[in-house]
Amino acid sequence: MGNTKPATIYDVAARAGVSKSLVSLVLQRSPRVSEQRRAAVLAAIQELDYRPSTAAVSLAGTRSRTIGVVLDDFRNQWFVDLLTGLREALQDQGHRLVVADRFLNTGLDASPVEGFLSMRVEGLVIAGEPDTDLAIPASTPVVVAGGRAALARADTVANDDLAGGRMAAEHLIELGHVRLGFVGGHSAASDARLEGWRSAIDAAGARAGRTASAGVVGATGAAASTDVTGVAVVLAADVTEETGSAGTHRLLDEHPEVTAVFAANDVTALGAMSAIAERGLRVPEDISVMGYDDTPIAASRYVGLTSIDDRSIDIGRGAGVRLLERIADPGLTPTEVLVEPRLVARRTTAAR
Repeated sequence: MGNTKPATIYDVAARAGVSKSLVSLVLQRSPRVSEQRRAAVLAAIQELDYRPSTAAVSLAGTRSRTIGVVLDDFRNQWFVDLLTGLREALQDQGHRLVVADRFLNTGLDASPVEGFLSMRVEGLVIAGEPDTDLAIPASTPVVVAGGRAALARADTVANDDLAGGRMAAEHLIELGHVRLGFVGGHSAASDARLEGWRSAIDAAGARAGRTASAGVVGATGAAASTDVTGVAVVLAADVTEETGSAGTHRLLDEHPEVTAVFAANDVTALGAMSAIAERGLRVPEDISVMGYDDTPIAASRYVGLTSIDDRSIDIGRGAGVRLLERIADPGLTPTEVLVEPRLVARRTTAAR
């Protein structure tokens, strides 16, 4: 019976007549290897049907060419375009991405960052809101992509959520809506979008010669303003389809005069649309709805959701470029780059 044991890096080195370190250099596409030896190693790899182990290559060589990406939640489609942009920025330099969800293995009390560090990744991308107490060595380059929470020694590339929130309110006001609702959760992005939304409503009220205060319905109870053109429901939970539905029901129970709902993201907007349908109302004939992130959900022909495009592909590209710069020069001063959002109008918003 033939030997079915998988070939190792040592087998390849023996077949090619070189050291295992040189095999690692070939696998890393190092220019320091002569063409003759490179050809011998590649021939040995093919003959032995060798499948390289990332860990073995990293330990035998000096660089892993691996980037660890920590996501908030795999279920959030916002990350699809971000990963596409990251890959575009990093692949030409021969880097591979390894992705983990920071909540996936919480029952094991294991941090994905620890796993990435054990793999000797060359850098980390924290996609979303980072925990400020993440134990990341000072020698590891880090970029926060999409989140706004401060992280020591890390660059930040994110969407300008304040501008996006203003853009959403301005779109609805231009359509003739004067009773606006917001549904979101407690996160840095959601809070910034709410703040931008409020500022546009206040500006519209000032232009009309009156104060248009955007109140918040939440833990503090009903909004106190007597001249409300905007009301927000901010639930103490993640921004999900379920909280979007619950928040919209609450919003319309307390403020049935609302004719337009801005949700903190697209999945929350789906929940808002389902709640509106459950009340026998129509989108957009009775209530306009818009989301944020412009995910594939929003762009689908069935949904056709008006959304704010956070340009997550550009955020991913920017984060990848900045990480490469930080890998090349670890002493760079941390910077924050804000990407300007865009309005994508579809059929869930209409003139009032």
